Amino acid sequence: MVNRLKLVVLFAIALVAFAGNSILNRYALLEPAIDPASFLVIRIVSGAVMLVLLVWLRSFFHRPQKQPYSKGSWWGALTLSWYAIAFSYAYVELQTGFGALVLFTAVQLSMLAITLYQGTRLSRREWLGVVIAFAGFVYLLVPSMQLPSSLLAAMLMASAGVAWGFYSVHGRGRGFPLANTAFNFVRAIPFVLIAFWWQAPELIVSTDGVMLAMVSGAITSGVGYAIWYLVLPQITVTTAAIGQLLVPLIAALGGVLFAHEVLTMHLLIAAVAIIGGILVVVLKRT
Repeated sequence: MVNRLKLVVLFAIALVAFAGNSILNRYALLEPAIDPASFLVIRIVSGAVMLVLLVWLRSFFHRPQKQPYSKGSWWGALTLSWYAIAFSYAYVELQTGFGALVLFTAVQLSMLAITLYQGTRLSRREWLGVVIAFAGFVYLLVPSMQLPSSLLAAMLMASAGVAWGFYSVHGRGRGFPLANTAFNFVRAIPFVLIAFWWQAPELIVSTDGVMLAMVSGAITSGVGYAIWYLVLPQITVTTAAIGQLLVPLIAALGGVLFAHEVLTMHLLIAAVAIIGGILVVVLKRT
């Protein structure tokens, strides 16, 4: 019971980090306090520095274990960096609600497709939960959606979702989540430097933008992703996929709690549908 509660808490923390990361990224690019390429580089580098520091602190206070030490992978770094690159550039053009719908639809579909390809079959009950949660997710975002002015931005966001789906599934079989995430961030630096070089003539940098990128990299990305990799091996791909539909809901509830926004019936209905659908999938039959 204690281990399950710990898993639920860690899962919730990871989702809150994802929501916070989306808010930070969107806010920084809307001002604009910083350009997408600079935000990318600062985000990935600060995430790598934070994670490497945490790995060093862990090894300093704990003796190395007998298991082989994880150093990430180039596949993990490639999918991580493409997610970050496509996400940042897409949100320059996309409205928040539509961007979230495209992103998390792509995440869910890609993760479900991978698990089906690997031979896992969903029960009718699991499919029902997926449909209910996704319907609540769409219902949550419909009032704030506007059709995109840029088809390319929508395609970039969809590719970001697919990349995150592959990154998440890849992380399920990896040991030492903290070290694995740290080395994935380090390996991702060359990829984001290419994006930085590509937009070099159009750089926009401010103190606020740099601070937002650093918080996004060190806390909501670095630590958040390490926790995500810690949780993934202990849950099913289906749970991981639909669980991420909670991210926009968490962001909306954060607005109610911290920005004095109104708790509407629309938000409550969406919350019941998303959480109910997830519970249908997660909870075992009694």
